[in-house]
Amino acid sequence: MALDLAFFEDMERRIPKGRVRTRFAPSPTGYMHVGNLRTALYTWLIARRGGGDFILRIEDTDQGRLVEGAVDVIYKTLAECGLTHDEGPDVGGPVGPYIQSQRRDLYGKYAQLLVEKGAAYYCFCEKSESEEDSGNFEHTADPCRALTAEEVSAKLAAGASYVIRQKIPAGQTTFRDAIFGDITVDNDTLDDQVLLKSDGLPTYNFANVVDDHLMGITHVVRGSEYLASAPKYNLLYEAFGWDVPVYIHCSPVMRDAHNKMSKRHGDPSYEDLIAQGYLTEAVLNYVALLGWSPKGELAEQEVFSLEELSRVFDIAGISKSPAIFDIAKLDHFNALYLRAMDAESFHKVAEPYIRKSVKNPAIDTRLIAPLLQARLETLNEIPEKVDFFDALPEYGTELYCNKKSKTDEESALAVLEDYLPALESLSPWDHDALYQSMVDYAAAHEMKNAKLMWPVRIAVAGKAVTPGGAVEICQILGKEETLRRIRIGIEKLKNR
Repeated sequence: MALDLAFFEDMERRIPKGRVRTRFAPSPTGYMHVGNLRTALYTWLIARRGGGDFILRIEDTDQGRLVEGAVDVIYKTLAECGLTHDEGPDVGGPVGPYIQSQRRDLYGKYAQLLVEKGAAYYCFCEKSESEEDSGNFEHTADPCRALTAEEVSAKLAAGASYVIRQKIPAGQTTFRDAIFGDITVDNDTLDDQVLLKSDGLPTYNFANVVDDHLMGITHVVRGSEYLASAPKYNLLYEAFGWDVPVYIHCSPVMRDAHNKMSKRHGDPSYEDLIAQGYLTEAVLNYVALLGWSPKGELAEQEVFSLEELSRVFDIAGISKSPAIFDIAKLDHFNALYLRAMDAESFHKVAEPYIRKSVKNPAIDTRLIAPLLQARLETLNEIPEKVDFFDALPEYGTELYCNKKSKTDEESALAVLEDYLPALESLSPWDHDALYQSMVDYAAAHEMKNAKLMWPVRIAVAGKAVTPGGAVEICQILGKEETLRRIRIGIEKLKNR
């Protein structure tokens, strides 16, 4: 079948040239794991640092693995993380479509072009494509490599089922990776991989090469597990006569020294981390440092905004070594980001978590939020820390005993009974008035403030550890509820 060379020339004319172009090309399989997010981040940063374009391409040719709604997860995650794409299925662009299944007519033409160039061949053997994809395919000489053009034409005319395979030449292939340097392999270790499957859809490896070229991609970021496929990619680029992009193979993100992170083993996805109370900014900052470190005067810096990263990210800072995902380190980053927020921003993110346990609308969340900000690693800690505002928990009177405050059950009862009238007559009921009342009472009775404030706090909170002290808790609870709880405390102590 004669090829329309004008088609290929027209496709070449469409390719943007002269600028950095990177792509994030996820498969819509359900969620954004940490390694995927890191790939998206590094790819975006390379484009932004180079003043170029970041492209989103959806790779959905493996129809058996598609998950409904997964594309929406990709859009949502990129948007939340601020990884805006310049071209993609939802925004268009000069080299669309940006969904592989909508480009399927292209791949057959380019596979046939490779056959014409002698770099691929029709294979009519009944070999298992899935077996080959899994890596279990034994490397043997394919008899279809030796078929004459007439034999191929006859089989095609007879309607024989076929795949198109890459024809690996003799010799060696050397490719360059920005992280691992030059790597040379013997071509006899490479299989004649399937490029076009019997259903007319391309394999992942072939579609990647064709799409990356036609979209003008200059830098390709992917996991180091694809290093083994890179020689085949190089041979395809060379066979087509195309420029090879800069390869950037990143070592994996590990759960520990021996195991990769895996959703199957319960490791968190991006969505999981957000649901667990981590801030997007903290997750991005931490993920950026999973396998990359800044150089020079920035070598000791660990906190980077996305905007800062887009200025300083350098491919040379990417490590060859696997990165271990340390949740304690992420906790540290999240705490830094929570503490750095202004009061209004922190209240906005904290309020939904406060309301998980504080249902009473009379309780002002704007008074609770400042008590939490310096005491959190994740937002998920909030509900348990503040549940006492909604309802006084059951507690034992042993909480009134505290050596540092020099209080015990007997002294606590005496102090609460004696101080209660002062609270009953207190007006106005605000932070300053409450503080002054407690300080004045302690001074008048020649005791340390804690000897009064500890039993008051236990009575109104029913917990040994609380965000905020007696003054803050009494203010937030209001006069009526505070007095009610102190009276309950007095009765508990009397009846112990």
